[in-house]
Amino acid sequence: MSKKPHPDNEVQGEGDYKAARRYRQHLEKTLANIDLEKAAREAEPRNSTEAREMADAEAEGKRHAKPSRRR
Repeated sequence: MSKKPHPDNEVQGEGDYKAARRYRQHLEKTLANIDLEKAAREAEPRNSTEAREMADAEAEGKRHAKPSRRR
């Protein structure tokens, strides 16, 4: 006797089709309504201390990143 998967359980491999669809729709809506120039300005460091902290954080992240393969 085989069991049919529950209809809400649509996990395929490592993904869930409904969750992926919701994420994609939310992302598309966000990208359609965002002012990228304003968001970029708001993300800029406000002073030299913050700029140094951001650069240090980026360098730390890069130290932990997997090396990229070049072709």
